[in-house]
Amino acid sequence: MALRKSFFSLMFVLIGLGISAQDIHFSQFYMSPLNTNPALTGVMNCNTRLIGNYRNQWAGILGGNAYNTYSVSYDQKVAVGRTDYFGIGGSLWADVAGQLSFGTTQGRLSFAYSKKMGGYRDRSHYLSIGADAAVSQRRIKQSANQIWPEQHDGDGLQDPSIPPPSVIGDYDFIYADLALGLLWFSILDKDNNFYGGIALHHVNQPDVTFTTDGSTVEPLASRFTLHGGGQVLIKRGTYFVPGIVFMRQGEQVELNLGTSVRFALGNQRVVTQSWDIGIWYRHGRGFIPGDANVADEVRFTHSDALIFATRFDYDQFGLGFSYDYNISQLRQGAAGNGAFEFSINYYICGPEKRAVYCPRF
Repeated sequence: MALRKSFFSLMFVLIGLGISAQDIHFSQFYMSPLNTNPALTGVMNCNTRLIGNYRNQWAGILGGNAYNTYSVSYDQKVAVGRTDYFGIGGSLWADVAGQLSFGTTQGRLSFAYSKKMGGYRDRSHYLSIGADAAVSQRRIKQSANQIWPEQHDGDGLQDPSIPPPSVIGDYDFIYADLALGLLWFSILDKDNNFYGGIALHHVNQPDVTFTTDGSTVEPLASRFTLHGGGQVLIKRGTYFVPGIVFMRQGEQVELNLGTSVRFALGNQRVVTQSWDIGIWYRHGRGFIPGDANVADEVRFTHSDALIFATRFDYDQFGLGFSYDYNISQLRQGAAGNGAFEFSINYYICGPEKRAVYCPRF
């Protein structure tokens, strides 16, 4: 058992190093709008939105060295005339993983402008364009117990006697980051709506290498995101709430799609009190580069997880929980356990100078 755990722990080290340029992601992407697309900034039915997210992954294998991701965000809308508006927001996220506490912290300012393209209050169409600018810090903990992929003996064991191929020169550094996004959303009536968007993160592809001798440059690959969703009335008080997000970053690809069923609580003209329950499927394609011991790169595609999610909304307050049941080959070491997430949001409404219904995220 200990050998198997060590083997799977090493697999996570190798995979983590092989995809160190990968971004954070949340299973509840619909409750993390500013991390999905800057064009979602300010797209809400109230004036101000506060959101918090927490994700814990692979604790069954890595224990206290599991992957932990935290995110908080704030955004608000500012009216422009009677139909258009600006969105202004800020967010802070951090993730930490492994014995070396490999992680990234990012502070971001987001901006968007939403332009009405047609319709009226109860039936309207909007185009939103957004951008964000961020400062990020990437770091690892200095330790004599560093293990490199080249120190893997090929049999699932670590051989520290093999000298590492390079030396980390900078354990903590800062870089700038930029993102752009577009969003279209249509309100068909008080019960039905849909939206779709695209985003490009890391437009400037910053260098994120830990070496300082100039021998290695590791640009952070741009991440392309395509996402969509909506709300569809099934019968009075019951709705489908489908959603999809597709992300590609370098050789890494992730597809997350599924639906929730939303049950309105009581008679409401516009649903603000509801309970959701749903299931989602995540599929991935990965890439591990070759090294001194493994000459050829490894590419793989796999069914990653089934995601069971629930959500409760009561007026301005929302709470979400999801659990990832792992269905990839790594389930052998994790006993199927993948990740769990908590999300919380709070809206500050009050009087509005102009009004339009928006999809609820």
